[in-house]
Amino acid sequence: MIRNIASRYFGKFASYAFAPKIQKIINSTYVKIFDIDLREFQSVQSYPTLNALFTRELRVKREFDTSPKTLISPCDSLIMEQGNVQNNSALQIKGMVYCVSELLGEVLGEVLGEGYVYTNYYLSPRDYHRYHAPCDMWVEEVRYFAGELLPVNRPSLLKNHNLFIRNERVVVVAKDNKGNKMFYVAVGALNVGQMVLNFEPRVQTNKKANINTSYTYSEPIFVAKGEEMGMFKMGSTILTFQRDYTPLTHIGEKVRFGDSVGEYH
Repeated sequence: MIRNIASRYFGKFASYAFAPKIQKIINSTYVKIFDIDLREFQSVQSYPTLNALFTRELRVKREFDTSPKTLISPCDSLIMEQGNVQNNSALQIKGMVYCVSELLGEVLGEVLGEGYVYTNYYLSPRDYHRYHAPCDMWVEEVRYFAGELLPVNRPSLLKNHNLFIRNERVVVVAKDNKGNKMFYVAVGALNVGQMVLNFEPRVQTNKKANINTSYTYSEPIFVAKGEEMGMFKMGSTILTFQRDYTPLTHIGEKVRFGDSVGEYH
């Protein structure tokens, strides 16, 4: 796939450490083009590669509501779409429906009943690229699906049917603190050199011979609310599917990691 190959080459470029003066120019140009606010991060010249800038860590931890009844945003992003799962369907974007069970690798009727809400969090190239747990999670399985690397911005979502299903993705299957099954999906995109899942290093994305793979855990892996789950090495999308909560956000709203985005019933 041409896009996958191009993304691998871009990943190599972004991971290469140029001479400090050249690297500062590359980093500064990227920051200027995408209007990146670095006030919460290190100075632009401190990043030895473009990938280090993409995957920058927060310099100071963000505060968030620690109440078990509150869900927080897993990332800095735009709420591209949000709604209730209906008839095994969710919206990629207004007017573009996709099959949820195909996305997740599930038989929907056996897993998702009424009350599940989906949210599409779009991370642009200017956003903080790390993603976090929206609540306490007990991870039971991780599923990797090989695929394309179509862009996930609005024009591409409007153009490409079943984009999330066609793209490479990692599906995290877990239980939340109410004991409900939840799904947390990291979707690959053009120029995403790699998706990283901190607790599962066996997941290697955007490789030449990747095949669909799953990993199950006899003892669930606990990830605390707000804990970093992984990172994109470029912008992309996080999809969440959770039940029995009321969203506090609206389509088109910009959110930051740690913002309260929902309350359990």
